[in-house]
Amino acid sequence: MRLPVFSAPPVPQADSAGQPVAPSRSRVLWLSCVAHALHDGYTDMIYALLPVWQTDFGLNYGALAILRGIYAGTMASLQLPAGRMAQWLGSRATLALGTLLAALGYAVAGMSGGLLGLCVALAISGSGSSTQHPIASGAVSRTYGRNARGPLSIYNFSGDLGKSALPAAISLLVTMMPWRHALWMVSALGCAVAVVIALFFPSVPRNGPATPEPSSQPRNSAGTGFSLLFSIGVLDTGVRMGLLTFLPFLLRAKGVSLPMVGTALALVFIGGAAGKFACGWLGARVGVVGTVLVTEGGTAACIVAVMFCPLLLTMMLLPLLGVMLNGTSSVLYGTVPELAPPERTERAFAIFYTGTIGSGAISPVIYGFLGDRIGIHGATFATALTALAIFPLALALRSHLAPEE
Repeated sequence: MRLPVFSAPPVPQADSAGQPVAPSRSRVLWLSCVAHALHDGYTDMIYALLPVWQTDFGLNYGALAILRGIYAGTMASLQLPAGRMAQWLGSRATLALGTLLAALGYAVAGMSGGLLGLCVALAISGSGSSTQHPIASGAVSRTYGRNARGPLSIYNFSGDLGKSALPAAISLLVTMMPWRHALWMVSALGCAVAVVIALFFPSVPRNGPATPEPSSQPRNSAGTGFSLLFSIGVLDTGVRMGLLTFLPFLLRAKGVSLPMVGTALALVFIGGAAGKFACGWLGARVGVVGTVLVTEGGTAACIVAVMFCPLLLTMMLLPLLGVMLNGTSSVLYGTVPELAPPERTERAFAIFYTGTIGSGAISPVIYGFLGDRIGIHGATFATALTALAIFPLALALRSHLAPEE
């Protein structure tokens, strides 16, 4: 039986022979979500491990920054090669191998005896994690075609679940056992996920869905639209990571204790997870441009409010701040396949994720230097201005989107 996932009308329930297509679609989505949760959890698990490594190996803050930078740098720089690898090996094999490599990297970290060993281990794990974003998001996009915006929002949301779960799990495990044993446990989890992906991830054809008139805009218009979308994504990520760099210091200046800083950040992250889910829904109703204007304007307003409001009101605003900070990304990721040919979906996602992940690695450094020059409040205010700078880009993007946007 042929499964015409890519030739079906919007939200099909069965193919021309009356056979259901939903199981294959749902399997692509949920296994992509599992992979996203695992890999994003691996990425943010480093934050929970840095204090442990600092104590165990006597590392200074510069060395700790190098560790985080190596993981993020390898993950960002190998997005495009991962997309090309998928063209040779297929999505399933590439995603499974990447997941296995990410897991083995943490196993190697558990056997390391110093900074060099940790650097090698995190480079291995970051290399494996470079496969997840372009491959999984591309598979979801091509499977659902013109209806991919909602599934991509779910996929995007799943990453935040992993960011919440795995760092919390490793923090708990290192209180119960040596950190090396804890890393081997989470590595075993990753190996298990890799096996599941290798066995059960459906084969997704390379040719794209027959979407209704996707080429109504000229090719150069689509290229310009993608460039605008890419720029919005880079700036949006820069705002988010720049603000998160300064937020603990802003809260400490308001008298928040160190344990409460963790609670405050958790409120932001919870709001961020909700924002990715809610703004995917919002984008389907008010369009990409409208959602971006709302979230970026709300981000700028919340940043200024957090800077100047009393502590109690600031704490109450943190979940809303998280919604605005993370909400934009849902509609941006969902729009990538609309501005790329179906056969180049993975490459488009790889380019987009390279820019956003790279921005996440570089922007804290840029804003940090700015903070040294003009102070923490001035640099934080600069993040709000950056959010507002997205407005003209979003308005220019409108003409490059489908008419319903």
